[in-house]
Amino acid sequence: MTDAHVWLSMFHDAQSPARGLRERVCATVRQAIRVGSLPLGARLPASRVLAQDLSVSRVTVEAAYTQLEAEGYLVRRTGQGSFVAIDLASGNGQQHQSSTTNAGLTEQVALSQRGQRTVGTGGCQEPMRLQAFAAGSPDLRAFPNALWRQLTNQQLRQGSDALMRYGDPQGLPALREAIAHYLAQSRAVRCSADQVLVLTSSQQALQLIAHMLIDAGDVVWMEDPGYRGARAAFASAGANIVAMPVDSEGMVCNFEQPTPRLIYLTPSHQYPTGHTLSLARRNALLDYAQRVGAWIVEDDYDSEFIYDKRPTPSMQGLDRHDRVVYVGTFSKALFPSLRLAYTVLPHALVAPLVTARTVYDGHVAQLPQAVTAEFMLRGHFSAHLRLMRQLYRSRRDVLLDCLAEKLPWAQALNPAGGLQLGVALPKGREVQLTRQAAALGIATPSLGALYQTAGQVDGWLLGFAALQPEEIKAAVDALAHITP
Repeated sequence: MTDAHVWLSMFHDAQSPARGLRERVCATVRQAIRVGSLPLGARLPASRVLAQDLSVSRVTVEAAYTQLEAEGYLVRRTGQGSFVAIDLASGNGQQHQSSTTNAGLTEQVALSQRGQRTVGTGGCQEPMRLQAFAAGSPDLRAFPNALWRQLTNQQLRQGSDALMRYGDPQGLPALREAIAHYLAQSRAVRCSADQVLVLTSSQQALQLIAHMLIDAGDVVWMEDPGYRGARAAFASAGANIVAMPVDSEGMVCNFEQPTPRLIYLTPSHQYPTGHTLSLARRNALLDYAQRVGAWIVEDDYDSEFIYDKRPTPSMQGLDRHDRVVYVGTFSKALFPSLRLAYTVLPHALVAPLVTARTVYDGHVAQLPQAVTAEFMLRGHFSAHLRLMRQLYRSRRDVLLDCLAEKLPWAQALNPAGGLQLGVALPKGREVQLTRQAAALGIATPSLGALYQTAGQVDGWLLGFAALQPEEIKAAVDALAHITP
């Protein structure tokens, strides 16, 4: 860490003193990164310490760190600190995607081909703090914490001994039963508890599926645009990913494309366009998968949150050939750090994937599984989902109204459900508008980045579910001052 007198010297030299204090702090850090005083992975002083060193308010330093994070110079980790996220001194602009303690190691060690492919995907990083308009986060302030604590304490009293032992690699039987019952009732999934595999995340499910079903060079069909986490999982396995366009009926079925080993879909609420895969295309893909021996992965990531129509039943429920692997998660419906997800497996895949799971991490922690099972069995899960649907729908409506009034150049796209809203931007303006939003401390995740074919669309994917109405209005009011 750079000591105090060096920070002071750099701060006094940071361009014109006529500029605001926040921008002078930003300029100081940018310059330190450019000249190599702060190398990739270096930890910055805590905002309180740096504020004291520079004789500025802590609010000023916090605002500067937030802006630098939005610009890509820093990555901030709750409870750990702020770290340099880019290497400019060497001229290669290398972005920091994983643990700061491992920065630069990929240039010094010989990784396996799979390891190189995995690093080459850039990894998957979810937002770790509340910020407008970070995408994909539920509202944790509305979660029934008191009830969750009560159920946790009850489980500890009743079964603390058993819950502290090693658990079933397939998942706690009570939770698998609860999941199977819920999916049958709400998503028309046809399964028994014996087909449910409990995991820590949908990303782990995708990685496990890729590891077990794909060899290097195998063809995988993916929607375009589509979920980058799935693309990373399949690319790390060496798959040849074929981008399949999406229209108002979901994935366009072009059976002239190379024969796939696996087809990845978000059929009920396509990510990120929000379209629903039509029944005709669902049946055509199921018949095709049976004919060529392909597996279909149905990622039902947020089917709980459909607002303007009845949710479409799962594709898995139509499958008569046992070719569909169904993936779901509790991260959006409950809370992300619960680290609970699940997959419903075709009968032939249950034993091999459960065995592979023991090699990955053994099993999910038993206490959160037991609490979640009780939460579901007592009806709290369904009640919570009903409340969240109403809450998120009202926030979506607030965002739509604000966009129509304040940002006529940001056109909402298919806002039928989900935790985020796609908006189209003026052609060729996404990068400049994103940069202006970042300077205001507002995250505007890229819609264009979700296309495998670059340059197809300029847009944002604005997360709204975790934001209260006044926070949505304030963020849109700020964006109204940028130049479209």
